[in-house]
Amino acid sequence: MSPTIDPTVAAVSGERVDPTLGTIPAGEVVLDQLVAARAPWSAVVAAGDVLSIVDLGGNQAVDCILYSAADTSERYSAPDTIAAQGRIFLTTGSVLRSNRGNALMTVIADECGNHDTLGGACSKESNTLRYGHHTKHQHACVENFLREGARHGLGKRDLVSNINWYMNVPVEEDGMLGIVDGISRPGLTVTLRAEMDTLVLVSNCPQINNPCNGFDPSPVRMVVTRP
Repeated sequence: MSPTIDPTVAAVSGERVDPTLGTIPAGEVVLDQLVAARAPWSAVVAAGDVLSIVDLGGNQAVDCILYSAADTSERYSAPDTIAAQGRIFLTTGSVLRSNRGNALMTVIADECGNHDTLGGACSKESNTLRYGHHTKHQHACVENFLREGARHGLGKRDLVSNINWYMNVPVEEDGMLGIVDGISRPGLTVTLRAEMDTLVLVSNCPQINNPCNGFDPSPVRMVVTRP
C-alpha cells in the first residue's frame, strides 16, 4: 500500500489549497495517499465521494480503469463514453460510462483541461515493438494493472481500454495518434465524483521512451473526500 501523507493545508474559499499538493475539494478526507513513480494503486470510491488526482511533478500520465465495485464485469468503456459526450478528449463535465451505458464517475473539475482515452496502456510487448527489444525488461502499465488488479480478483481478460489522465495524445489529420509533450504543470488536479461505488485501478505510468512522462516518471497524489 502506498504511504499515507498528512499535508498541512489552509482553507481558502471552501477548499484546502497547497501549491505543491494540489487543490482538494472541501469535505471529510477519507483517503490521502502518495503513489510513487512507476507504481500501481487502487481503491473503492463510494458513490457520492470525490476523487482528486494531483499531478505533483507535472507531465505525469496516470493510466486508469474503472469498475463497478459491486460487479466488476461492468467496467469503463471508452466507446460508450466518447459516443455519449460527442468528443474524444475528457475534461470537466465528461461522464465516464460503463460497458452497460451507466455513469461510473463524472469529471467535476479539471485544472489541466485535456485528457486522453484513446492511447491505451503501455506494455512490455508494445515497448518492444515501438522502441526495440532492449526495452523488453522495462516495467509497464499493463504489468501494473495486472499486479494491482489481482488484489481484486481481476486478470488479463478484465483489462479494457483505459483513461490516460494528463497524457497529451493529439489525433493527426491522417487519423494517427501522437504522443507528445504534456500540457500539465506541477500541482494541477482533476476531480471525479463517483456515481456508483467504483473500483479505481491506476498505473502511475513508468514509460521512459516517449514524452508522456517527460522521460522522468514522478509521484502523484490520490485524495478521496466526502462532501
